[in-house]
Formats: sequence, structure tokens, C-alpha cells
Amino acid sequence: MRIVIQIVLWIVIVGLGYLLFNSVYGEVKFNELKEVRYQQAIDKLIDIRDSQLAFKQVTGKFAKNFDQLERFIDTAEFTITQRRDTTVLDEERTKAYRVDMYKAMVLTDTLGTKPVKDSLFGNTDRYKTMMNVPGTDAKFEMDAGTITSNDIRIPVFEAKVAKEVLLKDQPKDYINKEKQVISVDGVNGAYITIGSMSEVKTAGNWPKSYGGNDDN
Repeated sequence: MRIVIQIVLWIVIVGLGYLLFNSVYGEVKFNELKEVRYQQAIDKLIDIRDSQLAFKQVTGKFAKNFDQLERFIDTAEFTITQRRDTTVLDEERTKAYRVDMYKAMVLTDTLGTKPVKDSLFGNTDRYKTMMNVPGTDAKFEMDAGTITSNDIRIPVFEAKVAKEVLLKDQPKDYINKEKQVISVDGVNGAYITIGSMSEVKTAGNWPKSYGGNDDN
């Protein structure tokens, strides 16, 4: 009986060790895959943010949808300007003091235009697919509008994707745990998001290790 008990105990120990190893290894592999998919999604969100900022620079507002944003990139142009300092005769002071008086001014010269597409994306056309969530059939959620601050209406936008969309083929318990993340070096919450519909910002909710997370 003693030998049988020892054999059973060893089987239990080996089984528990195997389960523990699988649990740890499974989470390691999940985290590795998560990092890759998050980076791919964040790269797209940065392109969306850059496109939205260009849209606002030219139109004074953000685009409500991707069709509007794509048409803008295909057709719009930036105006290239140059600022220079100069001095001009201050007629009022000259008249008052009866001697030539000058004042400093900054003049803006228009030098030409440059297509938005070339400025943002060079020779690539990746803006045509920036709305597609990598590795899925889904599209990023996006909205735009205005909020009021100090009686001033300020344009805002937001683009996001749910973590469960990016990780839909992974174990549910890992996904649920990831949606609860609150950490300075993690992507907090249930979504990967850039911009906001409730506050004035164009940064994302990911740590700097993923890059491209400064307000512009």
C-alpha cells in the first residue's frame, strides 16, 4: 500500500506541476501576443490621430467618420507659409511726435501648397486601411464633435477599439483580467483609445513604451 500511495502522490505532484507550468506558460504567451496586437492597433490609432489633426488644421474641426477623413487626405493641401520680422512706419505715433516712428511686425508669406497625403504618408497609401483593426474584420470606433470650456466650443475626437476585439481568440479569463488592468506601464481599461469626447486631448491611453503618445 505504501508504494501505491507514493506512486499516486507522485502522479498528483507531476499533474499539479504540469497544470502550474501550463498556467504560467499560457499567460506568458498571452502577454507576448497581446503586446504585438496592441502595438499594431496603436500604430493605426496614431495614423488616425495624425490625419484628424491635419483635418482640423485645414477645416477647424475633426472628421466624424473615416470616409470623410479618407476623402480629405486624398484631396486636401497644406498651405506652406513663412514668417518674417520687419519694421514699418507707425503713422499714428509719427503724426503725434512729428518724427518718424517705427514698429515691429511679423509678416506671414504664403510660399505654396503641399498635398496632405504626401506630408503624412509619403508614397504609401496606408491611410486607406487605417480604419481596419489589425487581424480582425472589425473597424475602429470613431466619433467627433465639440465640448464647451469657459464658454468656448472646442473640437474633440476619439478613436478606439475594445481589447476583447483584438484578443477574441484568446482565453476569456485572460481577456477579462486584461480589461481590468490599472497600471502605469499597461493599457488601462477595456479599450485602447486615442483622443476623448469628454475632454480636450489627443493622447492615447497606453504607456510611452508603445510610442506616439504625446498630445499634439
